[in-house]
Amino acid sequence: MIGVYPGSFDPLTLGHYDIISRASKICDKLYIGISENITKKHYFTLEERIFMAQESLKDIDNVIVESFKGLLINYVDEKQAKCIFRGLRAVSDFDYEFQLALANRSMNNECETIFMVPDQKYIFLSSTIVRDIASHNGDISTLVPNEIKKFIELKLNHK
Repeated sequence: MIGVYPGSFDPLTLGHYDIISRASKICDKLYIGISENITKKHYFTLEERIFMAQESLKDIDNVIVESFKGLLINYVDEKQAKCIFRGLRAVSDFDYEFQLALANRSMNNECETIFMVPDQKYIFLSSTIVRDIASHNGDISTLVPNEIKKFIELKLNHK
């Protein structure tokens, strides 16, 4: 089975990594679709987000990192995927994700959305929190993969 785990990954966190590593065990091939959403203000460029994800996920053989633009369901169709993985941290995430899942199903009723909850130690974690902590010289070593920590430190000139 082919799956897609979409997101902006600005940057990819250990919560994302947790879901990706578990989803990769369910799929033969898992695409990490990094969105090119131009209406959203990203801290890292699309190229940086792709590079960081590729570096931190290189140990998972069946994961392919690439970008997509436009509707997620069109990307899913292009990849011939049968499922979309979405992470849920809190009940507040569910309402929005549920609406997206229904919209995607209305456009392709053969694609299922699978909701996954990250490990409990990452339940609070978001890319926004990582960026905020890093921008104030805080320790992000328990929040992101080492490859991403190094990249963020270089970008922020924190050493």
